[in-house]
Amino acid sequence: MNQEYEQLLSGIENKKAVLGVVGLGYVGLPLAVEMVKQGFTVIGIDVDPSKIEQIYHGESYITDISSEELKACVASGRFKPTTDYSMITVIDALSICVPTPLSENQDPDTSYITSVVDQIKLHMKKGILITLESTTYPGTTEELIQEKIEELGFRVGEDFFLCFSPERVDPSNVRYNTFNTPKVIGGTTQACLTLGTALYSKYVEKVVPVTSPKVAEMSKLLENTFRSVNIAFINEMAMMCDRMGIDIWEVIDAAATKPFGFMPFYPGPGIGGHCIPLDPMYLSWKAKGFRFYSKFIELAQSTNDNMPYYVINKTSTILNEYAKSIKKSSILVLGMAYKPDISDLRESPALEVYELYKENGANVEYYDPHAVSFRDKHGETVHSVAYDLAKFKTYDCIVLTTNHSGLDYGEIAAMGVPILDTRNAFSSFNEPHIYKIGHSVQHIEEPNMALIV
Repeated sequence: MNQEYEQLLSGIENKKAVLGVVGLGYVGLPLAVEMVKQGFTVIGIDVDPSKIEQIYHGESYITDISSEELKACVASGRFKPTTDYSMITVIDALSICVPTPLSENQDPDTSYITSVVDQIKLHMKKGILITLESTTYPGTTEELIQEKIEELGFRVGEDFFLCFSPERVDPSNVRYNTFNTPKVIGGTTQACLTLGTALYSKYVEKVVPVTSPKVAEMSKLLENTFRSVNIAFINEMAMMCDRMGIDIWEVIDAAATKPFGFMPFYPGPGIGGHCIPLDPMYLSWKAKGFRFYSKFIELAQSTNDNMPYYVINKTSTILNEYAKSIKKSSILVLGMAYKPDISDLRESPALEVYELYKENGANVEYYDPHAVSFRDKHGETVHSVAYDLAKFKTYDCIVLTTNHSGLDYGEIAAMGVPILDTRNAFSSFNEPHIYKIGHSVQHIEEPNMALIV
């Protein structure tokens, strides 16, 4: 192997190599912190100066990283956050952790990756290892990084090294974190793979090498498309059970007792987060370039996207039992984050539910102890109401969209306000004013006015 390879491998082994992370968000910041904890010097680059300032003050904006943990990393002197891309000139191994959203037409938006590559080209140095972690379509690593850098005269596997290693971040997961979640990695050449594996093995417990970046890219899309398709299936089953008068939650619990051949998935108001709503569409878009059309992906996306509308229709049915309509009714959306116990609002189905209530003329507000505000589709800031049971009693309906563990479901249920539960959070309460998706509304003879007051 050449001198650049030997120097970098030595720097990795003795932890003298300077590491870099571009994008200090839900993926990048935990990665950078783990690198520092394992003894490396890390330069973190982000275009948002407010994030850099918060890091220097030891104020974590990521649920999975405590402020104390962040302060310790900064105090070590080995974590250097900056907005300055010219620092790439002193970085030996760079991990790219930038967003990869979808365009309005549901096509991949790789502009963040392209922007980083433009900066790398400006500050390129010989012998650097570049690893892309952002989820994207198979072929991205070679098409958007390798080809662009080779245009400058650098040769992959000799003058620079290139890998893809998909992030596997699960916000608020108390069991799995950056260190103990197995990490798939694919290198453009064998030298790239050897260096990438050596590096990630220093701060990830188990590294899983594969034969190419495309395999690694595809593995990430398979993981999340698997989840999207199965969630869509159980969402459809929930609507079927609703029609048939069967409780889908009881059905799932019964099926889950089988010790083999079944994996439980659960219905909800839609899908959210940075992966499941987006990744399958990356795969579907790429497949079309090969004249392959994935019916499963498109059907799953359609089913999941329609769940907020099902929630609205379900709410209308419930209010009808109390001689009310959605229009002019006061509705409280309980939970706005896309999953429990975090503030992350990315692609949260509760956002769509909120907008649909407004479009249907409801007076809608929300409460979320973690996500204290968001911007609606008109760009206006909407703030969470305070936790106030006296105020909660005045709503015509409460719709649970996120089952935060800190909520007192007992005292909320005791108010007697009609509740639509989309997460089975009120499963231990059998009161007639508590309804849930995946189970038909039981008609009442006449409205119980005590529940409406």
